[in-house]
Amino acid sequence: MVRPRLACVGVVVHPTKPVDDSLRALLAWGDRHAVTVVARAPEAARVPPGVEVLPEPEFLDRVDALVSLGGDGTMLGAMRLTVDRPVPVLGVNHGNVGFLVEVVPAEIGPALDRLAEHRYEVEEHSCVEIDHDGATVVAFNDVVLGAGAPGGSVELDLEVEGTQFGYYRCDALVLATPTGSTAYNYAAGGPVISPNADVLALTPVAPMSGLSHSIVLPAGDAVRIRQTHVDDAVLRVDGVMTLAFPPGAVATARPHPDAAQVVRLDPDRHAQRSRVKLSLLDLPLRREQIAELLPSELREDVLTRLREHRRQGALGWGPPE
Repeated sequence: MVRPRLACVGVVVHPTKPVDDSLRALLAWGDRHAVTVVARAPEAARVPPGVEVLPEPEFLDRVDALVSLGGDGTMLGAMRLTVDRPVPVLGVNHGNVGFLVEVVPAEIGPALDRLAEHRYEVEEHSCVEIDHDGATVVAFNDVVLGAGAPGGSVELDLEVEGTQFGYYRCDALVLATPTGSTAYNYAAGGPVISPNADVLALTPVAPMSGLSHSIVLPAGDAVRIRQTHVDDAVLRVDGVMTLAFPPGAVATARPHPDAAQVVRLDPDRHAQRSRVKLSLLDLPLRREQIAELLPSELREDVLTRLREHRRQGALGWGPPE
């Protein structure tokens, strides 16, 4: 199959992290290969001259691929843009952990060469579509139904394929995609799921009664959740959008397989790195304590980097970026 030439690359940037070097490298590469680099209007202040700024509809129509400069949160935002028109998304890691992003900034040039030459594999990612209050929103990580006020709880009835499945009384309910299974779902004791599985995980946070364990449902099952508590709740989408979920409100969730195409240049190496990162997150140790486990010849370099992270305010592993 003859693949079309890469003529236009869209860039999505982290809102605060310094990504100027990567932007300059992307622009220089685009000049050498006659590839136009474009950004959406809301990011105009974050990109240098030479990047063409477009309204979002035109941006989405024109791009042949996206480059995400940030961490996992930036990557999730780029993936949400492509649901209606999937194009390859290449992640360059300017974040902390980075389960989704594969390329380090120093490797952006060779990575773009491989993108243009179609020398990569596509890792398909599913999302979850939520119908609520007359609107449809999508999440590639998770949807969290939680209390509207701090310290509160939620009560939710669960219906699967038209059959009553039980109820939850808990601090929150996490509806996680395979991509999001290593985020809040994992922290709440839920399962880690392969990105290739077309399933949806439902995991209660601090359950008090009703269903108390994770449930994993296939992509074809329609999930309906009704809010039965007397207090208001909220529905948080990928941690970036919050919707009101008052008493009596109903949300319908449907997994959407193959909704995004993530570029993988070395799938085996990326999978190994992700396993190591997940193992480190599961250790009951601080970063400095983990560094003490390293060989002496590496320890001082790692501790120096940790002190620099602390100076910049990047303490802890932090949320996805």
